[in-house]
Amino acid sequence: MSRYTITVTGQGRSDPDAVIGYDPPLRTYFLQAFPHEETDDPALWLGTHDHAFETLGYLRHAAIAHGYDFMPLPPELAAKLVDDKAAASGRPERDGILGERLKHPNQPK
Repeated sequence: MSRYTITVTGQGRSDPDAVIGYDPPLRTYFLQAFPHEETDDPALWLGTHDHAFETLGYLRHAAIAHGYDFMPLPPELAAKLVDDKAAASGRPERDGILGERLKHPNQPK
């Protein structure tokens, strides 16, 4: 499982210690942010079931739907996340158009 520290913003607050990554057993990208007031779990935790978010774009749209955002990701980090997914699936890293869309989910098609 890959884990990278990023900043998540939204709902009038910011979490500079949020975590984004790729979970190979669940085959999904995930996002964890903001400490929960009553438990040890994150208050925002996306990507907890199989194939929940197969692209960074899908993960970002889910974060936005919850009132949060984590973009823009540094290009190097986006590339690492795409590589993590590719390595976990045994595919060549960042292959073709799909790899480019994963690295740059906000660019027009």
